[in-house]
Amino acid sequence: MPFQSGFLFYATWQIRLLIQMLRTPCGAIWANDLDTLLPAYLAAKWHGVPLVYDSHEFFTEAAGLTGRPLQRNVWLNLERWLFPRIASIITVNDSIAEAYEKRYPNARSGKPFVVRNMPLKRTQTQNQVDWRTKLEIPEAATFAILQGAYLDKDRGVIQAVEALRLQPHWYLAVVGAGEEFEWAQQQQSALNGRLICLPKMPFNELCTLTAAADLGFSLDRGVHGNYWFSLPNKLFDYIHAGIPIVASPMPEVRRIVEEWNVGVVIRDHGPESIAEAVTEVMNAPRTKWSDQCAKASKKLNWQAESDVIAEAIAKAMSNN
Repeated sequence: MPFQSGFLFYATWQIRLLIQMLRTPCGAIWANDLDTLLPAYLAAKWHGVPLVYDSHEFFTEAAGLTGRPLQRNVWLNLERWLFPRIASIITVNDSIAEAYEKRYPNARSGKPFVVRNMPLKRTQTQNQVDWRTKLEIPEAATFAILQGAYLDKDRGVIQAVEALRLQPHWYLAVVGAGEEFEWAQQQQSALNGRLICLPKMPFNELCTLTAAADLGFSLDRGVHGNYWFSLPNKLFDYIHAGIPIVASPMPEVRRIVEEWNVGVVIRDHGPESIAEAVTEVMNAPRTKWSDQCAKASKKLNWQAESDVIAEAIAKAMSNN
């Protein structure tokens, strides 16, 4: 791309993508998020093929558009023009599907299909690495993990570390990359080895680390519409690893944690509230959490979720 950011980047991206798609024979088009939808829609019309719009987030309410009314209005007007015209739409959770249905009550698609981004169903991870010994975590200490591919602003790392400062018997592993991950790296020396920052690692290795922890943090802050409706992947990674969750009070997260009884939802993001939730988790038998996670993982997995994709494709084809 000749431009790397801003309006010219997106304008060039739209044109180049459209040209490429017009040249490419296809039987259907799958558009991933709003920044691909215009060329996908035009190309689908040109080829006379079905189109599925896969909205991975509540795009116009994303953090990157907060406080940028001009940019947000451009995307919102594009969405207002295209969304009602598309026959088949998918999104990642019920809250976003309901928000879209409320915004576009007369859309051709009706309420979007929901396909949650869940891991493949797998047997309980066998911990092949003695992570406590490797990371020098005492056997009696509370060992928490907070993981994420990109731990950017408002992903809860700062709040987890602030709680760690007040709890001398805790150890915390932060795994990933991003702005808050880099901030955590700078705090390690002041916490005497109790804060461990590990870069992104292969998924199978991450599974063994997660299974070795006593609990997993999912502390994303719902400060933007998109974050408020989010359903973090790490939530399901913790469930499949068999460990309880200490989680933010956001609607989709709360729904999973409370419906399946796989952890505790914090009152707020203060260190005291986080500590109370950890104490509640640790006071319950570990077998309680592992049993509940085992039940949940039988339903909350990609094999069960992905059947909806076939329905979305069938709807797109029948309405083409």
